[in-house]
Amino acid sequence: MKARVTISLKNGVLDPQGKAIEHALHGLGFEGVNEVRQGKIIELDLGDISTDAAPAEVEKMCTQLLANTVIENYTVELLD
Repeated sequence: MKARVTISLKNGVLDPQGKAIEHALHGLGFEGVNEVRQGKIIELDLGDISTDAAPAEVEKMCTQLLANTVIENYTVELLD
């Protein structure tokens, strides 16, 4: 089983990387871009973790290491 964790900054948190990407896009002529928010995707191979235990295990991984829950939101997607 695999899991995909998508992490993004919460609304209201400054995103300097997103601003840099936005500025670069404008410099390349993509003027229609109004705002860029940068995030990350983490894919996990969960090995032999059971289907029943996987959601709780991935949640623990997110709260303990993968996401800074003070400034970031995350979603978990379990894949076959």
